[in-house]
Amino acid sequence: MTIFITELDAAPSGPRLAVKDLFDTAGVRTTYGSAIFADHVPTATAPAVARLQAAGYAMVGKANLHEFAWGITSENEHYGWVPNPVAPGRIAGGSSGGNAAALAADLADAALGTDSGGSIRIPSACCGTVGFKPTFGLVSLEGCFPLAPSFDHAGPMARDVAGCERMLSALADGFAPAAPVALADLRVGLAWTEHADPLVRERVEAAAARFGHVERLDVPFPDGTYAVFTREAAEVHADLWRDHREAYGPNVAAKVARALEISDAAVAAAERARAAYRERLAELMAGIDLLVTPTLAVVAPAAGVGDLALRNQLLRFTYPFNAIGAPALALPCGAAEHGLPASVQLVGRPGEDAFVLAAGRALDG
Repeated sequence: MTIFITELDAAPSGPRLAVKDLFDTAGVRTTYGSAIFADHVPTATAPAVARLQAAGYAMVGKANLHEFAWGITSENEHYGWVPNPVAPGRIAGGSSGGNAAALAADLADAALGTDSGGSIRIPSACCGTVGFKPTFGLVSLEGCFPLAPSFDHAGPMARDVAGCERMLSALADGFAPAAPVALADLRVGLAWTEHADPLVRERVEAAAARFGHVERLDVPFPDGTYAVFTREAAEVHADLWRDHREAYGPNVAAKVARALEISDAAVAAAERARAAYRERLAELMAGIDLLVTPTLAVVAPAAGVGDLALRNQLLRFTYPFNAIGAPALALPCGAAEHGLPASVQLVGRPGEDAFVLAAGRALDG
């Protein structure tokens, strides 16, 4: 069981920061969750990490993750499975599982993660913490190992929304927390709760009911778009796969092998489907302030089931907003099945990061 791949001994002089071991850190081993990079020590620090350090955050460890960030359990076959501090025997979620676990275990006050299909929000939901996927491109991914570049986002994770806002103020040029908002003044669209387990549904709908006007929306899923993601991931891994295939863990190896078989025709069709989905969601969200959904349909699943068995279920409500690059916040909203945390997801239009966080702050209060 491993939360930190590399734990730093220095006593922190500021808020304790966990950094997903996907970001380069000068002089500190950075593995990307892969055995191929077990001895990799970068000479430069990723700008996102450097910004947080300049703002006074003190890095206390490089957090464990799903291998190459391509998975949703953080059951890493090289560095150990990430435990869930609030739900022993259940997954911490992934791929930023070490981050959420470090926050839940009070080993860190803030964490820097990445999210390509839900990798900030899924572990936040599983561990009862807060995670924010910003608008695409808002936070630098320079010095961070890519997964699927047009889906990849970097963002903050914390124990409350205000903590995410403080981090984002350091991470993104021009970002400042918005003025407080009154939930009673906001019009939200509610979607997908019918697909959730009963108590998760109840908690999410109760959170939505705190807004002034709730309209149930029939929001589609981004069917037919995933071939773009897999082609981008295949291109990232092509050379490593050719030279180090035997060093991949079985879980990610299966995904790389499958991704390399995607046809050009399938990718072209998926690109068209993605563009159409972006347009459709823009239309649906034009008349509301926020979209509200469950982050996950379930509480943290049992460990050992496996990423390949769980990924479709756990990515269902998070991946859509990577497909369109919209800001999305995962926020705990009460105990659900087995007494474990449920999580509500607030989604805004691209560029409305400060507003989404302000609404989350009001809901968090």
